Amino acid sequence: MIVTLTPNPSVDRTIAIDDLLRGEVHRATSSRIDPGGKGINVSRALTAQHVPTLAVLPVGGPEGHLMEELLDAAGVPRRSVPVTGTLRMNVAVVEPDGTTTKLNEPGPTLSPAEVAALLSATTEAARDADWVVGCGSLPPGAPTDLYAVLVAEVRALGVRVAIDSSGVPMSLAVAARPSLVKPNHEELAELVGAELATLADVRDAAVDLVSDGIETVAVSLGPHGALLVTDGFVAHARTTITRPLSTVGAGDCMLAGLLAALAAGDRPEDALATGSLWGSAAVTLPGSRVPAPADLAGIPLELSLDPDFSLVLA
Repeated sequence: MIVTLTPNPSVDRTIAIDDLLRGEVHRATSSRIDPGGKGINVSRALTAQHVPTLAVLPVGGPEGHLMEELLDAAGVPRRSVPVTGTLRMNVAVVEPDGTTTKLNEPGPTLSPAEVAALLSATTEAARDADWVVGCGSLPPGAPTDLYAVLVAEVRALGVRVAIDSSGVPMSLAVAARPSLVKPNHEELAELVGAELATLADVRDAAVDLVSDGIETVAVSLGPHGALLVTDGFVAHARTTITRPLSTVGAGDCMLAGLLAALAAGDRPEDALATGSLWGSAAVTLPGSRVPAPADLAGIPLELSLDPDFSLVLA
């Protein structure tokens, strides 16, 4: 089982329009509402692919009730931690070519007791888990070392832990040495404090993290695919998507596929291929929909253990 912790979940409204023009009135061509937040998306993707999961999340206010209804409708097992604040609602505006503009609310302010309850619920669930995943931004009131504390507590149980975040929470979590981190290109550059212009630069930054005690680094690179680095091993995967609809949640679906394959004992390169297929399939779907098994068919995948490291990343 894969347990996800989402400290700052959201109800995601995705609105499709023909062309985004600042200051203008737009008429939507379609809209949808999905349960959101990075860890929630991971659990949704796992559920859609019939992989056991449990989502741990704070729940409060009208949006909290809606979140629970949406998760129940999607069949996602959850452990809700009541909070006094109201969950956030995020808006994504999607244009026909897949260009996505996001408006994210900050989320409820959590008290120290509520933060402690979230961590307690997660570590309790971790006892039966293959992986625990801490994902996304932190809400107001949450300490910046929340993920670092999660790493320490989960690893003390002998359970593997993955982190997908950014900024100070990510850097503190990395210092606690999780089993796996999944930054995107920009997040990795922020983490190491350097521009990463080529695939070689990304590889070198990931190798440095592995040398510092991270077992696996998986970097999502948007249209340039994804790179996976472990001790002495590098793999690159890339897919071709001709009709992208939305990039919302694609990286989360990639992480879900990667962890599902690793939990099943797959080789790192095969796990990367699975993650890449799940993430790419998400791009072909509207809003923050997650792919079902049928959505993976027909996506061309290139997997290399010796990629062109001179590739320039725009």
